[in-house]
Amino acid sequence: MTTQAKPTPSALPDSAGFYGDFGGRFVPDTLVAPLEELEKAYAAAAAEASFWDEFHRLLADFVGRETPLQHAARLSAHLGGAKIYLKREDLAHTGAHKINNAIGQILLARRMGKKRIIAETGAGQHGVATATAAAAFGLECIVYMGADDMARQEPNVYRMRLLGAEVRPVTSGSRTLKDAVSEAMRDWVSHVHDTYYLLGSALGPHPYPRMVRDFQSVIGTEARAQMMAAEGRLPDSVVACVGGGSNAIGIFSGFIDDKSVKLTGVEAGGTAIAKGQHAARFSGGSTGIFQGMKTIILQDGDGQAEPTHSVSAGLDYTGVGPEHAQLQHTGRADYTYAGDDDAVAALHLLARTEGIICALESAHAVAYAVKAAPQLPKDHIMIINLSGRGDKDIGILRAYEENKKHGR
Repeated sequence: MTTQAKPTPSALPDSAGFYGDFGGRFVPDTLVAPLEELEKAYAAAAAEASFWDEFHRLLADFVGRETPLQHAARLSAHLGGAKIYLKREDLAHTGAHKINNAIGQILLARRMGKKRIIAETGAGQHGVATATAAAAFGLECIVYMGADDMARQEPNVYRMRLLGAEVRPVTSGSRTLKDAVSEAMRDWVSHVHDTYYLLGSALGPHPYPRMVRDFQSVIGTEARAQMMAAEGRLPDSVVACVGGGSNAIGIFSGFIDDKSVKLTGVEAGGTAIAKGQHAARFSGGSTGIFQGMKTIILQDGDGQAEPTHSVSAGLDYTGVGPEHAQLQHTGRADYTYAGDDDAVAALHLLARTEGIICALESAHAVAYAVKAAPQLPKDHIMIINLSGRGDKDIGILRAYEENKKHGR
């Protein structure tokens, strides 16, 4: 089992929360004090070994870490070329990597004396993770979710309610993740005295991107040690899907300093790289201010957020976390996209070759491997971060296939 400690210190972000040109804290005056309180509370907690001891104990006993690093032998043989490993975050409690961050932040909320937990969610995995952590600690939980996402991810809505959370539909804007984030922030402004906003991805105003990266870095720490144990060397490439970017930055963090390891993030290509039909920020986006951070976003000429689309609710988001923007800017990581059709096809292929039904989000990373692996030599080792399981997507897949069948 991998020995865990507090996350390895990073040069970024700087004291103002910037990753190079990206990040920072762009919020209304009413949120400045709560964010400063949060930053101080996290700095104090992060300096204490006992905080990390409890965090890792809960990850082991409650979440079920460490998650396996599995050689996908049949997928590798089917594709030819690269030897593929899967980091099985789908096997974590609640079925995705989101629980790692939820546990870390719920410990911080308890430390700060906050009794009311709010969160946003897209695919519902972060909502389920937050509801799970809140239930385990006896805290009130309210989750904001876009009305359209609630319809397409109904199993997770039921799971959240079963765990005692109140799920509030967001009917404004595009009725998806970006609107849920906005509503959660409005709630926080009105209830800062007793409320903790448990943000689910490595985005938003400082210190959230750093906190989420730190809590998710357990993925990269484990994967690195597991790869050394399995192969005696580092992988040649690491691949992860990118919505806000928490699963990707979690596994990338274990390899960022190893320049020999290629890092690839896979965004949602939707139905086409055209306005309103995708969520590939690095393929058509530009620098702007969005939901408390400076980053790469899909926006029109007036700086207004453009609508997005993905078959995957968790990748259907206008902006990307600032550390990913910096990694792309410096060339340390590459970012590409996979379309809806390719992601669905990859999900089917993984299910039939490995017996694993992954989340549609994760299927975007698998789709990249389907195209890239055959072009690579057999001694190339690739890790795919399988960020979640696909139970929640069965209804979407069924509807998607029916629409295709009838030419819709």
